[in-house]
Amino acid sequence: MSTTLDTTTGIQSFQVDVPQEQIDDLRRRIAATRWPSKELVGDRSQGVQLTTLQELARYWTSEYDWRKCEARLNALPQFTTEIDGVEIHFVHVRSRHENALPLIMTHGWPGSVIELLDTVGPLTDPTAHGGKAEDAFHLVLPSLPGYGFSGEPTELGWENGPIAQAWAKLMDRLGYTRYVAQGGDVGAAVTDAMGRQGPDGLVGIHVNLLATALGIVDLLPAESEQERAAHAALKTFTTDGFGYFLEQSTRPQTIGYSLLDSPIGLAAWMLDHDTDSYYKISRAFVDGEPVGNLTRDSILDNITLYWLTGTGASAARWYWEFGQFLHGAAGHAPPPVSAPVGFTTFPGEIWAAPRSWVETVYPGVAYFNEVDSGGHFAAWEEPELFTTEVRAAFSSLR
Repeated sequence: MSTTLDTTTGIQSFQVDVPQEQIDDLRRRIAATRWPSKELVGDRSQGVQLTTLQELARYWTSEYDWRKCEARLNALPQFTTEIDGVEIHFVHVRSRHENALPLIMTHGWPGSVIELLDTVGPLTDPTAHGGKAEDAFHLVLPSLPGYGFSGEPTELGWENGPIAQAWAKLMDRLGYTRYVAQGGDVGAAVTDAMGRQGPDGLVGIHVNLLATALGIVDLLPAESEQERAAHAALKTFTTDGFGYFLEQSTRPQTIGYSLLDSPIGLAAWMLDHDTDSYYKISRAFVDGEPVGNLTRDSILDNITLYWLTGTGASAARWYWEFGQFLHGAAGHAPPPVSAPVGFTTFPGEIWAAPRSWVETVYPGVAYFNEVDSGGHFAAWEEPELFTTEVRAAFSSLR
């Protein structure tokens, strides 16, 4: 799929071109699905509901068009480059505003660069999207190792730290000597690691998930009603919403066989991520009422990307690496973040972090805001609001 190589930087241009037989095979596999009986409850407490998934399957085979997503990706400048033995795919859009601030933004699981695409225009071309020229960013959107069009690591150790180091090398290779970083979900953990490593050129970070909360529950304040609600949400996650996390952090290879062999198994596994986004996605398919940009087509763009690249297992392995990292880091305080930190709390997040929690993890947080809408996939669901937050978080660093 790659075309020309720049021998001075080792950066290759990249285009997506999926053979038609792969798309035909996908449809055949969906049609051959063996369905379980309907769940015995009226909500998602037994998992992804049969009606939701059957409607997704119907749309996937009868109305969805991967070629539209392929064209959308190919309309953007895409590249690959090898870093530390792994081929890294990334979208790189330079703003037409010369004083734009370089920004590297990292997706999560079960996401991909697809979840960030609706922010590309507003972030790189603000004057066309209600902003000012001084709001502009040069945007770098890498695919995590083992995700999407990036290569799969063939050696152990690719947790947040090495990924963060790879991103610093990528920004250096692109010639950016002063830049900022942003992330949610896995991307929040990677961006946090970048902040703690403090590579030359990184002047600030912004995250929208307090990923480190899982390891320091006893240190997080629980006095106010908001703090107690956040603790309750965290407890719900670790007792009832933790299935995918536990399986992927302990046995990613086992679930990987299903994710690579059954497109409906893959879709169900990805939809089951969190309650808020699940019900929003279910509404899009069952009721035809999408919330924000969580539309049927965009959801299937993301799932189909995982299917066509065969990355269900390799993406899941990040959780195993993260689990090994957490085990090794237990009892050791992490190094402080060396750059200013911005944080936005979206109300539908798995645990919506109050300011006191953010200050526990990031003392002296430089920017904090709680917004009124959006959930775990904030950039995807609410790209305009998300863009506003990113602009605000980094405005003092320009």
